[in-house]
Amino acid sequence: MAMDAPRARLADIAKQADVSEATVSRVLNDRPGVSADTRHAVLTALDVLGYERPERLRKRSAGLVGLVTPELENPIFPLFAQVIESALSRHGYTPVLCTQTPGGVTEDEYIEMLLDRAVAGIIFVSGLHADTTADHDRYRKLIDRPLPIVMVTGLVPGLQAPCISCDDARASELAVDHLASLGHTRIGFISGPERFTPVQRKIEGYRDAMARHGLPADIELSLFGVEGGAAATGRLLERGVTGIVCGSDLMALGAIRAARSRGLTVPGDVSVVGYDDSPLIAFTDPPLTTLRQPVLQMSNAAAQSLIDAINGQPSPHSEFLFPPELVVRNSTGIARR
Repeated sequence: MAMDAPRARLADIAKQADVSEATVSRVLNDRPGVSADTRHAVLTALDVLGYERPERLRKRSAGLVGLVTPELENPIFPLFAQVIESALSRHGYTPVLCTQTPGGVTEDEYIEMLLDRAVAGIIFVSGLHADTTADHDRYRKLIDRPLPIVMVTGLVPGLQAPCISCDDARASELAVDHLASLGHTRIGFISGPERFTPVQRKIEGYRDAMARHGLPADIELSLFGVEGGAAATGRLLERGVTGIVCGSDLMALGAIRAARSRGLTVPGDVSVVGYDDSPLIAFTDPPLTTLRQPVLQMSNAAAQSLIDAINGQPSPHSEFLFPPELVVRNSTGIARR
């Protein structure tokens, strides 16, 4: 005789979660006597098998939270968005992702839209707060409402809000030290426009490290992205540079392209160091040596800081610096004599 559908469902869920059918029944009926880990395993099995959760078990939203990011062409930004969204969702908040594109909706327009939706707070990732030439009063007005906000990558001095950043100066120092240890004495630096706080800090770290090694600094700034990286690298290569510190992984890919277009090999003739360790960068040709941003830790800190502020327990209004990690792969090698 065929087993009825409810019994089949219980058996499937129990097998998937590796618990008894009685335990599944207790979870589905929201009964006591089940540990938090077991309850989570049963609900996860429910989701994996495509069953809808009973109405009583569906998590109620604690409110909307805005998440404003730059364009998603640089894969580090969707990674930040994904991890921050996940962290917010775990605390019951529903993220509203606002992605800026050239010529599209502006950051100010997104802010107005989010305020119309009565968001509980906003997290800004590499927004206008990172641009030293931008008007930062837009953020002070939000704080005066008051509305909790958190900035990721880009400190605004004097702003009464927490800021989460990677230590960009340290990243450049690690890159220069790595190339110098390989015997490179002509080490150049490329990045995007200097008006951005992270770029200024990377330049500062680069200059300090080069001075510490007794080497001359050689800086070329361009537009962020592959094409900008290729253009800036071309100018450095004409001056005999053999090691290049890049402001992003995409610029590093442009640097490799520029070297190869001139008949040079990477890392045989030119060594290249990126920044971010964005997804798939370990699988480029060659796999890229880079400075890894601790995205998971930074994103969780940003989400927790915002939630604490929403709950009336704001974090200190200061910058939290997270250390980068040098990840050595195949785009750097010993300098040719």
